[in-house]
Amino acid sequence: MIVRFAENRARDVPLFVAGLPIFSKVYYDKRPFDESTLDIPLGSGAYKVGRFEPGRYIEYERVKNWWGADLPVSRGLSNFDKLRYEYYRDREIGFEGFTGKNYLFREEFTSRTWATRYDFPAFRDGRVKREVLPDDTPSGAQGWFINTRRDKFKNPKLREALIYAFDFEWTNKTIMYGSYTRTHSVFQNSDMMANGKPGPEELALLEPFRGKVSDEVFGEPFVPPVTDGSGQDRVQLRKATQILNEAGFPIKNGKRVLPNGEPITIEFLIDEITFEPHHMVYIKNLGTVGIQASLRRVDPAQFQARLKDFDFDITVQRFVFSTTPGDSLRTYFSSPAAAIKGSQNVAGIADPAIDALIAKIIAADTRADMVYACRALDRVIRAGRYWIPHWYKASHWVAYWDVFGRPAAKPRYARGAPDTWWYDRDKAAKIDRA
Repeated sequence: MIVRFAENRARDVPLFVAGLPIFSKVYYDKRPFDESTLDIPLGSGAYKVGRFEPGRYIEYERVKNWWGADLPVSRGLSNFDKLRYEYYRDREIGFEGFTGKNYLFREEFTSRTWATRYDFPAFRDGRVKREVLPDDTPSGAQGWFINTRRDKFKNPKLREALIYAFDFEWTNKTIMYGSYTRTHSVFQNSDMMANGKPGPEELALLEPFRGKVSDEVFGEPFVPPVTDGSGQDRVQLRKATQILNEAGFPIKNGKRVLPNGEPITIEFLIDEITFEPHHMVYIKNLGTVGIQASLRRVDPAQFQARLKDFDFDITVQRFVFSTTPGDSLRTYFSSPAAAIKGSQNVAGIADPAIDALIAKIIAADTRADMVYACRALDRVIRAGRYWIPHWYKASHWVAYWDVFGRPAAKPRYARGAPDTWWYDRDKAAKIDRA
């Protein structure tokens, strides 16, 4: 198969094409491609779908005579005869299933569970292991994204005040056991993140927008404030109050109001109970500066529907980009995407400078040029105060029953499991005897 690319496409486009699945034309000539079905499709990979029960589990069976087994890129991979994935609606129940050996490997995403729940017998006697695997991929942007399509969020000074009202240090210490680091950039944990004042290469990209973007873009990039960790840092809350007062959002009758006199109200939209504690102290602090805020948790289907229609004030999202970002940036940050329902531009970012810098990233001839353009883009996005940054950790928390073997070194940009691991019968026998 030959693929030809149009001019001025980003360097990541060939990577996307190379990763696309291959489907059988003969198979789908007889079946509607866009029809939902439980029929097992014809594939070309190392595994085929085996037994499954919708909503409960699915098994993948290794294809014994797979055509690609001896290719150099396949050596050492796909070592399991069967992979079974168990589905749980609730993380707590999922964890209990792991302690009961209903499944053998899990990646942990909840700091409370990682810090307090690994004290069950199989962990204490060594049958279950825990490890922290380094993650060298960009950590991306997680945070509360502000729907700037709504008039009340048009003013970046209001958005900045919202950032000052969030006490990350208290949240990290009290709720997340000190496990995380504050996120600053959409390219966090990568060389594409802006630091310090822009160098000559970045300035050359930014100068055409002088007077059209914040002057901050030409200085140090915005970094969220560091609090005293008390949960109600008066210095930062006074700063938030000062920003609101100077921007024309006064207090009237005990409530912070918009220039038209309407009270400022905010509804946080989530679909998962895990994030509820993180919102509570933040909502309290917003009340201290006169902003009425509330939390609404909906089921996943309703959450996706409201997200698609941009029917929210502020919601939690996480965006992760590859080490070679390109066309995908348009989906998250471009003006056309802001107007397309269901796009990933949840904040509604529509800035000609951002559009132009994305084009520079896509058209970059060298990695160095791409990195400089990404740093310039990062400065403009951070100056826009489109989100209240959350946190990240440059590692994977993994736990597993000690029945696996694996290479001495993991792939740099991947977890390595289950792709490069294998089942160790000797280890499994020891556990079975325990």
